[in-house]
Amino acid sequence: MDVIILATFGILTSILVFGIKTGLGCGFADIKKREIVVICAGYFVISIIMGYLVGTVSNDFLETISGVGLLFHVLLAGLMIAAGIYTQKQWNCGCDVSRRTFIFLSLPCPVCLTALFIATTMLATALDLSGPVIGIIVGSVFFLSALTSSLLFRRLGKTPETLGSVMMFLGIFYVLGAVLVPAYMQSKTLIVPQLTMNTGAMLASFAVLLLFITAGFAVHHWREC
Repeated sequence: MDVIILATFGILTSILVFGIKTGLGCGFADIKKREIVVICAGYFVISIIMGYLVGTVSNDFLETISGVGLLFHVLLAGLMIAAGIYTQKQWNCGCDVSRRTFIFLSLPCPVCLTALFIATTMLATALDLSGPVIGIIVGSVFFLSALTSSLLFRRLGKTPETLGSVMMFLGIFYVLGAVLVPAYMQSKTLIVPQLTMNTGAMLASFAVLLLFITAGFAVHHWREC
């Protein structure tokens, strides 16, 4: 029973962190409170839909998604770094583009949705509840954490330059995660077939990352105000 409680706490905490990530983008961007509520409500609906899908998605499909997860992970990191540089550059030139660039941090992406679905599946297994009920629980935690953190970050009164810094930091963090986590798992004696690395996919991922970083620096140095 203690193990189930610990697993449930860990899964709900991970969902809470995803909600705060969404709140970072919404709180530092120039968007209205009503739009923040709409985004948070969208995640709530998505969570309920995922609850209904629990048990219907095959393991083969999940393995396929996991196989391209590294590519999506690094692609998102490159987009966030480039968007962060662009946001800061435009703000220093007197233009606020945070209403457009915050989407790379707050709106649903393949990486976030896959992690949210896996968390929903694990929680359903741990608590032995029906999928729709788990979807409501996950959606409620995500909605409350994203909405609360968004309003708290708004009260800090930060500029879009802060949003750019956050996106660049998280983008770099995503890159480190894509490099270090698989390397750490492979150094363990446990055999985890799902986490075997595909060299071709890894090279393609870093090629995409390099492309977006180069584009971001080009925008930062050469784009006119």
